[in-house]
Amino acid sequence: MTQTRVLPAPVALGGAVAIGVMTAVQARINGVLGVRLDDGIAAGFVSFSVGLLALVVVVAALPSGRRGVGRLWRGVRARTIPLWMLLGGACGALTVSTQGLTAGILGVSLFTVGVVAGQTLHGLVLDRIGFGPAGVVAVTPGRVLGGLLALAAVAISLSGDVLATAPLWMLLLPFAAGVGIAWQAATNGRLAQRVQSPIIATLMSFIAGTIVLLLAAGVSIALRGAPDALPSEPWLYLGGFLGFAYILLGAFIVGQTGVLLMGLGSVLGQLTTSVVIDLLWPPVSGPAPWQIIGMVVVAAASVAVALPRRRRRD
Repeated sequence: MTQTRVLPAPVALGGAVAIGVMTAVQARINGVLGVRLDDGIAAGFVSFSVGLLALVVVVAALPSGRRGVGRLWRGVRARTIPLWMLLGGACGALTVSTQGLTAGILGVSLFTVGVVAGQTLHGLVLDRIGFGPAGVVAVTPGRVLGGLLALAAVAISLSGDVLATAPLWMLLLPFAAGVGIAWQAATNGRLAQRVQSPIIATLMSFIAGTIVLLLAAGVSIALRGAPDALPSEPWLYLGGFLGFAYILLGAFIVGQTGVLLMGLGSVLGQLTTSVVIDLLWPPVSGPAPWQIIGMVVVAAASVAVALPRRRRRD
């Protein structure tokens, strides 16, 4: 049996924060791409397609990747890998589509706090029922308080004139994306355990997400017409590479942290990075500076109180 290496809590949490940083940067890139194409779903499809191509090249080049594909195929044929384990990418498709539809207008900060609410609530539920690869994770007072503080950050973001300047559906979509992110992380973690390869779980996530986005983009084009021409700036196509990196990292560390703690660390990285991005590149609609500061402080506190406290014996 392959033994999973146990990471120190600060290292695992650092990985979760890095996921948040990459997610925030990806949100801005896909948001701008969605505005340029005038079609957020088409932008999500472009982003996922780039990530999928990169993954195929990496998996084909690595002997461990090719062996992982073999284990995945045998597991699917023997039905030891259920269908739902292959569908984590469907939630990734929702995330990148939401980025393309909302982040370019709301800004990354306001997009992120909607994600926070969905991730926090669903992460608590998934940990409690043992859906993630870490099994049942106790709902300790610290974890509950961390979740409540994360929701308090959302409440801060929605105060002031935000609801008056942004339509309600734009705020609900990031919440739905946050719910999906928590489920995707848990599902990819379970698949990574089953095939003994986080990169194969990431590949399967991108395959499923690309198929969903291809169908959704077809419907969008049929209803709204073709998107605008693809922009020429290379940086607008980096979102897929970032998605590849953070989904792979998430599949590796979720078994160490649990779904909720990984989500809270990711939230801290997202909020901190989104503040920098929105200050350098102000959005059309977004929270006031005092709200941004309050969100980051409260989100940082949510991670601190949720960290596991373990006593070690020699």
